[in-house]
Amino acid sequence: MKGHGTKFGRKMEEAVAALLTQRNQEEAARVAGVGIATLLRWQKLPEFQAAYGRHAGDAFSQSIARLQQASSAAVSTLLKVMVDPNSPASRASGLPTACWTTRRRLIEIEDIEARVAELERATESSKSRHR
Repeated sequence: MKGHGTKFGRKMEEAVAALLTQRNQEEAARVAGVGIATLLRWQKLPEFQAAYGRHAGDAFSQSIARLQQASSAAVSTLLKVMVDPNSPASRASGLPTACWTTRRRLIEIEDIEARVAELERATESSKSRHR
């Protein structure tokens, strides 16, 4: 069947996108237009796992970028809530902790991503030299 491989690839891409945007596998399968058994089978394929990993990483990076863009507004809002005498004490004390904990975790994740990328480059370089 000519063109079948192209359609298969497109459907797999749709399934990857659906897995990243839907609440569960059943909804992802429905949105992608495939059966749940097909989706579960595809999820076992290395090429599907690689595509999912790339797209999930891209989505995560975009989320981090959006958080960084919003950080200035978030800090302004945080400061307003903290100094507002009508703000509940639990909110005024809990928000800074949540904000700084989240930011610290994002920095840690970025550091880990950089280290993994460096290890991957070193591994590829080592493989190239041994060929």
